[in-house]
Formats: sequence, structure tokens, C-alpha cells
Amino acid sequence: MTEFLVRRFVKEYNHVEEARVRTAYGAMASVVGIVCNVLLFAAKMAIGLLANSISVMADAFNNLSDAASSIVGFVGVKMAQKPADDDHPFGHGRIEYISAFIVAFLVIQVGLSLFKGSVEKLFHPDDLTFRWVSVLVLGLSVCVKLWLSLFNRKLGKRINSKVMLATSADALGDVAATSATALSIVVYGIFGWNIDAVVGLVVSVVVILAGINIAKDTLAPLIGEAIDPELYEQITNFVESFDGIVGSHDLIVHNYGPSKSMASIHAEVPNDCDLEDTHEIIDRIEREAARRFGILLVIHMDPVETHDGRVAQFKAMVEDVIKKKDERLSIHDFRIVDGKERINLIFDLVAPREYKGSEVGRLKTEISEEVNRRDKRCFCVITMENSFISEARHEK
Repeated sequence: MTEFLVRRFVKEYNHVEEARVRTAYGAMASVVGIVCNVLLFAAKMAIGLLANSISVMADAFNNLSDAASSIVGFVGVKMAQKPADDDHPFGHGRIEYISAFIVAFLVIQVGLSLFKGSVEKLFHPDDLTFRWVSVLVLGLSVCVKLWLSLFNRKLGKRINSKVMLATSADALGDVAATSATALSIVVYGIFGWNIDAVVGLVVSVVVILAGINIAKDTLAPLIGEAIDPELYEQITNFVESFDGIVGSHDLIVHNYGPSKSMASIHAEVPNDCDLEDTHEIIDRIEREAARRFGILLVIHMDPVETHDGRVAQFKAMVEDVIKKKDERLSIHDFRIVDGKERINLIFDLVAPREYKGSEVGRLKTEISEEVNRRDKRCFCVITMENSFISEARHEK
């Protein structure tokens, strides 16, 4: 069904990197969501009134809010595709994240309303009316919502849309909520136990948690996320694959919306290279990066010594010292200032973020002392920094 809708309503659906195609995907998904949720609202509201069930009626209004969320998502996707202007030179892509956050707020609001109604019902319960048609319609609703969740998740991943992924998570929460509501009606019909208010409380908590999780996921790119380890590897390997580049570090990616990113990286080049030739290589890498990754890449050149055996020897010694301290440590921008009785080893040390405050000073001292123990002439001048890669995801 998903592929049928895509082929029917999205022209050139394979060109997901193009703004008009992403907008078409968003419009189609929003219309599908609005139609499904309005129909579910009408059916559940009728059942809730017949069965006198607060949880069913609350679930119905949850579907109505989902329809509103689909409208918000559609508006967000449309506005996010506005081109760059004088005030917004990187475009309006982050509006899509703001739209997803609004969706999260609507979900939380529905959960809080349901929680309030369930608490009232807990102290002042009303009699339920059992009808198998209620269970049947709710079961159909579960199937529709499960499909909507998978539908939005698949398309959200395809076009990298936070709004669609938020809608998918919301729909999955509705599956749990509606299933619990149907359970309360079945329990009443079989055993005569009115657990409507209790189930309503459980459902409200599920809905609120779903909204909070959506908010966290959508706020992350607005606040600023660490680069994904897989993308980090792809870009660094790509840059270092060019002749004349001997290494790279300090890759930073700034996100300005789905498929709209700007990045900077330090590329190490031999210090005796021809400047114009190297600049030509850098330009070629930046152009190719835009074509391959869709990223505006800015490269800073770092000249490094590649022929002096003593520099390589001292660097290898320092790398051996730091790896014995912590395998996660690394160095870059290594150089030496040579003297008759003193050799300064100058480098940047990249450490995990768990090293803070006094631990940073202790680590630098231990490294310096161990290097000096191995060679009395050597003294370390260390600049401490953290990686911009996501350590948590990298460990997974």
C-alpha cells in the first residue's frame, strides 16, 4: 500500500534529495494521516458515547489531535522547503524540526487531558455498556494506527524527515493506547469489572511519555547533535583518499534541516607541498563532497612534517604512551621545537568527554611525566580537546 501511494502521488519519488519531492512526500503523508484520523475519531466518538467510556472518547480526541498534527506536519514541511534569503542564508530547513516539536506538544497535551479525565473517573466512576461492535471497531483502529506508524516511519527514513518519524512514534503510542482501551471494555463485558479509569491512567502515561520522547528527538538537532560515527568515518575516509592528504581531524557538521548540512574539517598536508597544487586538491575535495554527501564542506589545511624521521619517532613514542593510558585517546597537529638540551613536543590531545576538571590536568601530567621518563630531553605542550563525534553511538 505504501509503495502504491508513493508511485501514485509522488512524481520522481526516487529523487528524495530534491526539495519538491520531499514536499510531495510530506503532503501525501499528511493527507493520509488526516483522512485516517478523522474517520477514526468519528467511529470512536460514536462508540464512546454508546458505551459511556471515558477511555474510548479520550482515545477519539487523541485521533483528532493526530489529524491536527498531520496538518502541522504538512505546513512544516512546506515552510521548510522555502529557499534561502537575505535573513536566512542557509534556508528554512529547521522549521521542520520546530513542526515536529509542536506535534510533540500536542501529544503531551492530549495525554495530560486524558490523565485528568481518568483521575476524575477513578473517584466518580460511570457504568460502562459492553458491545462487541466497540471491540471490533477498536481492533480495526489498532490495525489502521499500526499501518500509519509503519507508513510514516518508512517514508520518514526515506526522506530523513523528523516530522514523519515523530508522527510514526505518536501512532505507535496510539496502538498501545487503543489496545488498552479495548481491553478495558472486554474485561467489563466478561467479568463486570470497571477498569476504565485505571486503563485511562495507563494510556495517558503512555501518551505523555511518547510526546516527551518525540520532543527529545526533535529538539536534539535544534540544540546541536554530535556527528554520527558512520557519517564521520565516511567523510574522513573520503577526504583522506585524495593524493596529497596525509590525515584529517576536527570534523564538525552543522545541521540546517534534513539534507541541509555544512561541515568543516582539518586536512593534514605535507609542509613542503606546493601551495597552489594543494589548494587545487582541496577545491576538488570540496566540490566532490557536495556532490556525494550533499554537504557544504570547508577544509582547513594543516601542514605537517612527513620526511623528518625524528618527528615520526617522537610522535610514535607519544602515541604509545597515550594508548597505554586510554585506547580512546588520540593526537593530532604534532610538531617539535628542538633545542640543545630540551625538546618540546607540541600536540593536541583528543579525549572522551568524561575527562573533566582535575582529571584533565591529571591526565596531561601523567602523559608528560611518562614521556619525560622515556626521554629526559622531552617536555610535552598539550592542548586538550574533545571529539565532535557521538561517543555513545560510537560505542554501540
